[in-house]
Amino acid sequence: MKKLLTIIVSCFLLFSMVPLKGEAANQTLSIGLVKNNNANLYRIPNSKSTVVEVLNQGEEYPILATSSSNTTKTLYHKVVKRHTLAKIAKQYGTTVRALQKENKLTSTRIFSGQILIIPQKYFIHTVQPQETLWKIATRFGVTVKDLSEINSLKSERITIGQQIKIPDYFCQIQILGGKKGWIRKSELKVVTQNQVIMGWTSIATDPNYVMQNNPVNVVSPRWYILKNGGKMVTSHEDSHFIEKAHKQGKQVWPLIGNLFDHELTDTVLSDSKKRRILVSTLRDSLVQTKSDGINIDFENINPKNKQDFVQFIRELKNALDPYDITVSVDVTRQNEDPFWSGSLDRKELGKIADYIVIMGYDEHWGTSPKAGSVSSLPWIQEGLQLLMQEVPSHKILLGVPFYTREWVTDLSTKKVKSHDRTMHQVNQMISSKGLKKVWDSKASQYYVEYSTETEKHQVWIEDKTSMGKRIDLVKGYKLGGTAAWYLGSETPDIWDVFKFQG
Repeated sequence: MKKLLTIIVSCFLLFSMVPLKGEAANQTLSIGLVKNNNANLYRIPNSKSTVVEVLNQGEEYPILATSSSNTTKTLYHKVVKRHTLAKIAKQYGTTVRALQKENKLTSTRIFSGQILIIPQKYFIHTVQPQETLWKIATRFGVTVKDLSEINSLKSERITIGQQIKIPDYFCQIQILGGKKGWIRKSELKVVTQNQVIMGWTSIATDPNYVMQNNPVNVVSPRWYILKNGGKMVTSHEDSHFIEKAHKQGKQVWPLIGNLFDHELTDTVLSDSKKRRILVSTLRDSLVQTKSDGINIDFENINPKNKQDFVQFIRELKNALDPYDITVSVDVTRQNEDPFWSGSLDRKELGKIADYIVIMGYDEHWGTSPKAGSVSSLPWIQEGLQLLMQEVPSHKILLGVPFYTREWVTDLSTKKVKSHDRTMHQVNQMISSKGLKKVWDSKASQYYVEYSTETEKHQVWIEDKTSMGKRIDLVKGYKLGGTAAWYLGSETPDIWDVFKFQG
């Protein structure tokens, strides 16, 4: 989760736009799962526009908006030299057979200058008792106007048993690298996903505090520690904790850590038999305790075990899938360290796991020779952009720090040391010493300092303001949610900004 844990534990379109179902509701995302291979992603919501990417079955991306575009109006295509039905069908995302049927063609022969009608995709809905045109439009995420046009309705009056054509809209999705494009809605299976607000617990965390009335919907207690031998883990399960969490409407994703020990990690993960024992032990424990998920926090991995770690996650995911247990994996922000960063195959891990948690700290480690922010906004924003090159944004949880550091510089030696501080402790220090917060525009957070005869003290403050800016990133990038280290170190006003609505 974070290196200091060893001390604590030993973390503009002009088309008709339609809001997505559930998008305005708090803490939900709409996700599109691609149903077929060779699905075109267009520059604008029009099958005549440029294809920016070709997607394949099984890929999934967050949906940003929907548009009716040309789906409710008759679309014509004028044949030019060297055009074939096959080329035209591919251009518009339809089939040769559909073109033939729509244009009453008895063969595939066409000629230059010929005008073809492009078949629009739609499906049939039979009107049920008490249904209105508005109710049908709302149910299928389309507009009443488009329903009227595609069905040539002169009024909004409909009758039971009447067959209504439902137009095939376009969906705007966000693929890797933050690229956006439009795909036919019929090419997607649209599902909703609750955004995660996860909180890790430390040994010092009061279990009763964890269950207090806050927006956290996932709690991650440190219950499993990797070891070499026996069942491959030291376990500290607590079924009562899970029962209490479930009564509060919270899921529990216990954490397993490797104590940042790369030799231990190599010994276990490089041995297929030991991996099987580890996987079966975790599966049995999670099922028995009725856990909802697991959080894997393996850090400081030897680069030679890069694919061993991927294989472990793959085997664990396969073992837990039948029980609908969520798998989340912690990764560091990308950096040059081969053990702390280079050993993570983020792209493959993102394909396998349900969530990838980017630990949005520590920009300046506890033993850093230079004082600085635990997580300046530009630093973590760049980290998110790098991760989004390899992992779909809706699978990313942004790890946020509910702590900061007090940096102490010896004025005679210029040597720097630091002390971890909770939000409460920083507020007490500011109040007791009468300090005035100043805005650090470079870090995008508040800052305080004071000096004695021998020392200079500096703090880059984590508070409601800094958290709000990170939540703005979650909203803007359509991330899967957040994960906070750690519950109990925050001030109550923090939770006001953990709302993903809008």
